Amino acid sequence: MLVADSYVGNVDEDSDLAERLDAEDALTVTVGETERRRSRFRTTGDDGTDLGVVVGRELRAGDVLSADGRLVTVSLEPVDAMVVDLGGVDADSAAVATALELGHAVGNRHWDLAVEGQRAYLPMADSRERMEAELEPHLPQGATIGYDEVSPALFDEGSGGGHGHEDGGHSHSHGDGGHSHDHSHGHDGHSHAHGVREVDPEGSS
Repeated sequence: MLVADSYVGNVDEDSDLAERLDAEDALTVTVGETERRRSRFRTTGDDGTDLGVVVGRELRAGDVLSADGRLVTVSLEPVDAMVVDLGGVDADSAAVATALELGHAVGNRHWDLAVEGQRAYLPMADSRERMEAELEPHLPQGATIGYDEVSPALFDEGSGGGHGHEDGGHSHSHGDGGHSHDHSHGHDGHSHAHGVREVDPEGSS
């Protein structure tokens, strides 16, 4: 079993390291949200190699470790997240921020929250139904609730981590008082389904 016991750097911060990875027979390992926070764990590389990780630090996407001289690149498994899209809200930024803060505090849930542009992301800490029930009364009309898969690093404090869509982003609009629908599209090399609903605080959703 290979043991990755030293941190080399991160490819997003070190161009020389990225060149080394291109030139060497590097191993890639995909790490889950729980594993990446542990000081040591045993896992399997993407090629099936048995690997132990003992680095004593929280891992990020793009981290490079050394295992007996062989470089190991870290990739993070995506996590499911609720997405609140405020692109259709007719309100000033202060009103939107207030609505988000209120919704985030509902029920003293202490859910993690990440904001990118007009979208707020919350990792799935409960069922879809319960999370929607907590948030919908506090969201302005025109907001939509959907679901996506994102990097867990998105919710790290001060992180610039994000996620991508092969189609450069997508939007949804509804004009019949709010309803649900699903669709599938590519996302970071795989497909998954989204359910998107328009929030109507004055009527049924």
